[in-house]
Amino acid sequence: MKILFLGDVMGRAGRAAITTHLPRLRVEWKLDFVVVNGENATSGMGLSGDHANLLLDAGADVVTLGDHAFDQKDMLTFIEKEQRIIRPINYSKAAPGVGARVFNAPGGRKVLVAQVLGQVFMKRPFDDPFSALDGLLRQYPMGGQVAASLIDIHCEATSEKMATGHFCDGRASIVVGTHTHVPTGDAMILPGGTAYMTDAGMCGDYNSVIGMEKTEPLRRFITGMPKSRFSPAADEATLSGLYVETDNQTGKATKVAMIRQGGRLAQAGPA
Repeated sequence: MKILFLGDVMGRAGRAAITTHLPRLRVEWKLDFVVVNGENATSGMGLSGDHANLLLDAGADVVTLGDHAFDQKDMLTFIEKEQRIIRPINYSKAAPGVGARVFNAPGGRKVLVAQVLGQVFMKRPFDDPFSALDGLLRQYPMGGQVAASLIDIHCEATSEKMATGHFCDGRASIVVGTHTHVPTGDAMILPGGTAYMTDAGMCGDYNSVIGMEKTEPLRRFITGMPKSRFSPAADEATLSGLYVETDNQTGKATKVAMIRQGGRLAQAGPA
């Protein structure tokens, strides 16, 4: 199975990158399944229902969220109506929606998509991500009920993401990090057959400070004083993420490649 995961969509520029590139890539790369993190698609903070529909219409099969899952208040009700939106599995038990779901893929295959929030350096204490994933992966073993499984680790610390990857090795097809907006260069297949990348980066304008227009972040670093609110950078965005091919029988990854399409970053894609 050919699976594409795209990192945090950042504001209008990120949305434009999705609508510009994703429909073409689905055809050119013959993609079977696409997951997009929509955490920052609406003004850099959360995801509105309208923008969720835009990402889905552009070719996303599933949209994941993150710690800003409900910053856009209409998501509180939208997520109950739209099953293709996944919020973190270890979010508040009072939160609407679900943190994991099995989806249909071409050829009668099934794909498990889940998201988990890390704990290290995050602003609020979330439930233990390891116990949440352990129960889920026991329920859906790789190569069993599902042909492939993808875990989005929305997390600040690279060490926590790496630990999660090794914890899931041989139990999930893909473990990929989000949240920091900076793509790492460590896309690989772990010894147990799990495709892993510490952070997929963002789908956003990289002539920025992690997706925000540069002036205000620089002012705050230099003077220690705020003057105005952050706003998403608006120039051409790079589509950034991870491409994985999996074995239909075992669910293990057989190929992995970093993805960078458009914008300022050096371009990359599957060979």
